[in-house]
Amino acid sequence: MPVQTFESRLNTSPAELYAWHTRAGAFERLRPPWQSIEIEQPAPVENGSRVRLRMKKGPLWLKWVAEHREVAPEHSFVDVQAEGPFKRWVHRHEFEAADDTALLRDLIEYDLPGGFLGRTLAGGQVRRDLATTFAYRHETTARDIVRHQTFLDRPRLRVAVSGSSGLVGRSLTPFLTTGGHQVLRLVRGKARAGVSTSWSQESGLASPEKVDALDAVVHLAGESIAGGRWTASRKHRIRSSRVEGTRKLVQSLARLESPPKTLVCASAIGFYGSRGDERLNEASRSGEGFLADVCREWEEAALEAADLGMRVVTLRFGVILSPSGGALAKMLPPFRLGAGGRLGTGRQYLSWISIDDAIGAVYQALLDSRLSGPVNVVAPEAVTNAELTRALGRVLRRPTLFPVPGPAARMLFGEMADEMLLSSTRVEPRQLAKIGFEFHDAELDRALARLLGKVESR
Repeated sequence: MPVQTFESRLNTSPAELYAWHTRAGAFERLRPPWQSIEIEQPAPVENGSRVRLRMKKGPLWLKWVAEHREVAPEHSFVDVQAEGPFKRWVHRHEFEAADDTALLRDLIEYDLPGGFLGRTLAGGQVRRDLATTFAYRHETTARDIVRHQTFLDRPRLRVAVSGSSGLVGRSLTPFLTTGGHQVLRLVRGKARAGVSTSWSQESGLASPEKVDALDAVVHLAGESIAGGRWTASRKHRIRSSRVEGTRKLVQSLARLESPPKTLVCASAIGFYGSRGDERLNEASRSGEGFLADVCREWEEAALEAADLGMRVVTLRFGVILSPSGGALAKMLPPFRLGAGGRLGTGRQYLSWISIDDAIGAVYQALLDSRLSGPVNVVAPEAVTNAELTRALGRVLRRPTLFPVPGPAARMLFGEMADEMLLSSTRVEPRQLAKIGFEFHDAELDRALARLLGKVESR
C-alpha cells in the first residue's frame, strides 16, 4: 500500500503549529487554489468528529467524509476516510520539536480502488497530485505563520469583514481565524448569530446596536467591475456599491457604542488611469476615466471615517492573481487549450499581486499603525501584458500564438476594454516597501507555478 511522507521545518513551536492546524479556517488555507473542493460540514479536531467535503474531478463532484482520530493535543492527529474516492486513506499530521524549530510531517497511507489496474492507471498521477498539494500546503503554513509572528505580541483582533465571499475575502477570513483573530462577516443576506451580521449598501448595518465591540473593519464589498459590458445601469451600480456603500457603512460605524479604531477599505490602481510607462506611486495624481473617478470618490467616502478618529487605510489593489477568480481565472481556459495570446499591442503595463501577498498587505494594514491613507498593493515589479502572456504559457507549457487585437477587444467589451484590458498602469508599492513588507511572491513565474500546482514537494 503506497505511503508518502512530506516534511518541513518551520520557525515556530510544535504547540503553535498544532494550534494553527486546529483553528477555524485551516482547511480553507490549506486547500490548493487549483482544486475545486467545498466544505459541506466543518468539524473541530476532536476524536470521532467528521468533516464532510465535496471535490470535483473532471465533470463529477465526489463526496469525501473524513473522521478525526488519535487526537494528541500539541503533537498529532489522524484523518481517516470514512467515505470517499479511495479504497483506503489515512492521513497522519505530526508536529515535533526539532532544535529551535518545529517539524511538520504529513504521512499519507492510501490505496486506490480497482486493485492492480487502478494503481497502474492512476498511481503515478495520484503521487504527483500529492506532491504538488503538500508542497503548497507546507509553504502556505510557513508563510502564514511568518505573517502572524510579525504581530504575535499584539492582542488578537475582532474584525468585521464585508465582501467576505469575494476573491480577497474568501482568503482573508480563514487567514485571520487561523491566526487566532475573530471575524464577523458583514453579509447582505440572512445573518447567523455570532458569525455574521446584516448590512446593505443602501442603509449600512441593519442593527448597529447589536454589533459587539470591534477593533477594525475591512471593507471589500462592491459590484464586480468585470462582470459584463459597462452599460449605464451597470456603471451606476459599480459606483453606488462602492461610494454610497462605503459612506453608509461609515455612518453605521459612527453609531456604534465603541467605534473601531481602524478602517481598511479596498480601492484599486484604476485610481491612476492609463499612464503608459510612467512609474506611479501613492503620491501620484489621480488619472482620468470612469474607474479613476470611482476610485477617487470611493477613497473620499472611506476617509470620512477619519473624522471619527479612525485610522483609515485605502488599499489600491492591482490585478490579483488567483485561479479561484479574477483575471487569472478568466485567462486559464483559453491558455490551457493553447489558444491564449497577448491583448492589443501587449506593451501595456499590468501591476499584479498574488492572492497571498494581497491578504498579507490587508493584515499589515490592520495591525501596522505606520500605514494610513493610500497604499498600493502590487508586486515590486509590474510586467507588460506580453510578459504575463509568455509567463503563463511557460508555466502551463502551452503556446501563446493567438493575440486579441485592440479593436476586437473594444468590440467585445466596449469601454471596459480601454480602461481595464488595454490600459497601462505601472505602479510601485512605495508605502509597503518603506515599512519593509515582505513579498512572498515577487517573481511572476514562481508565483504562477505555485498558484497553478506546478511546484512539487522535494
